[in-house]
Amino acid sequence: MTEQLTALETGDALVSSKELQIKGHAVVGQELVLTEGTLCLLKALCKQFAPVVPDLLANRQAKQERIDSGELPDFLEETKEIRQRDWQIRGIPEDLQDRRVEITGPVERKMVINALNANAKVFMADFEDSLAPSWQKVVQGQINLRDAVNGDISYTAPDTGKHYSLNNNPAVLTCRVRGLHMQEKHVQFDGVAIPACLFDFCVYFYNNYRKLLSQGSGPYFYIPKLESHLEAKWWAQVFAFVEARFCLQPGTIKCTCLIETLPAVFEMDEILYELRSNIVALNCGRWDYIFSYIKTLNNHSDRVLPDRTSVTMDKPFLSAYSRLLIKTCHKRGALAMGGMAAFIPAKDAELNQQVLDKVKQDKQLEARNGHDGTWVAHPGLADTAMAIFNEYIGEDHINQRHITCDVDAPIHARDLLEPAKGACTEAGMRLNIRIALQYIESWINGNGCVPIYGLMEDAATAEISRTSIWQWIKHRQQLTSGGVVTKALFKKMLVEELAHVKDEVGADRFTRGSFTQAAVLLEQITISDELVDFLTEPGYQLLVE
Repeated sequence: MTEQLTALETGDALVSSKELQIKGHAVVGQELVLTEGTLCLLKALCKQFAPVVPDLLANRQAKQERIDSGELPDFLEETKEIRQRDWQIRGIPEDLQDRRVEITGPVERKMVINALNANAKVFMADFEDSLAPSWQKVVQGQINLRDAVNGDISYTAPDTGKHYSLNNNPAVLTCRVRGLHMQEKHVQFDGVAIPACLFDFCVYFYNNYRKLLSQGSGPYFYIPKLESHLEAKWWAQVFAFVEARFCLQPGTIKCTCLIETLPAVFEMDEILYELRSNIVALNCGRWDYIFSYIKTLNNHSDRVLPDRTSVTMDKPFLSAYSRLLIKTCHKRGALAMGGMAAFIPAKDAELNQQVLDKVKQDKQLEARNGHDGTWVAHPGLADTAMAIFNEYIGEDHINQRHITCDVDAPIHARDLLEPAKGACTEAGMRLNIRIALQYIESWINGNGCVPIYGLMEDAATAEISRTSIWQWIKHRQQLTSGGVVTKALFKKMLVEELAHVKDEVGADRFTRGSFTQAAVLLEQITISDELVDFLTEPGYQLLVE
């Protein structure tokens, strides 16, 4: 242990095993979470499960190639029996049965405290889309969650001296790990960067499971960006392996899976089935889902989406997605979580009322459909969302699992793929460019959760912005103004909107920032002949450490 801590403190390669090496610089306090036990478990997980990840990602690519060739996503014939049989998930712990409002956010210390203190039932601490995963932030985030579980987390703002600490009865803590496609380049196993999701899962589990269980809670996780039930099966094997290793009852680890990719919506029953011992809910990750709709159907000219602002949850393909998720979850005894309210409160009273009205409308639709809860990105919206779900859930229930949707008409593949009607405008394209520019600039400087034009943007919403333009270029989409979207038009607009952003943020902020670097990356991934899967992958190479 002494030898190991010496290596950790100096930032040298990890010494406890020649197979597992930490390449990241030393982070103050990392010995609290990168313990000998943690790293021993991480080594075992990498040895057992990391070799399978390339095959799972290759399956994604093979499916995408079939869709690019003209095939449309559909329910799987080979798993039809699973969809038709009667079965239920293992069960839901008491502290996860009432999830009518969840708040999400990155794992920064002040954010963790404010989110746990918010008027929400659950806080999803996010190592994924709202965190730019520098080594410093990833390790510090794990320290912050450990302190939160122990109940002694606090923070004093250096500029104001304001002190933050946990209130009594904080929200239930869940941890969202990074997606299967992301690597943690600062940790290598046998000379290869390890899957980031295994690092996030292992460090959070090992450092917190005993304390959480002693408090009557447990190690709870959010799993993002699944694309098939085979990936869910991989996670089920990871959970079972860890439960057996630590002599825990099967099903001790609990997870919620985000259905935020188009391929996954056709395998929700199968995902629930593979994870039936551990899963408690599915979630409508709507922003990533819209991004995935564009990405998956990028080669289909009849499925081009209109302006991002017009792609709302009342669009037929999104309504079908929400209703099918509810129907599937409730049939299997799982909770069906709604999506994100990305709005943030405004200081102007009249403008803030408009924000609250939009949030109300959105949450009423979710609650009326039968969702058991919803997401907010800001504590200031929690009361509004809570009031709506209180009204729909009523005093006699803690969720809406009793709404079975059995009498609803069947939802077919064509309903989930129905093209969305709406205008493609120059204003919409320019807005996409400005949002993507500002988000990428913030992300490569270490901030993955950015307020832009009244919305809390994360990687998912930036992905919509840049893939929408890519698709418009590919299919030479005509704008309402009459112009045709081409690479040349995009480049011209990019120069103009970069100047617009400079005016908005000010010359000093623009000079100190990385806006030109962000513009270069945005241009590269937007005019590429092949659609870049995730902007965070090339962005990860530019991320300021």
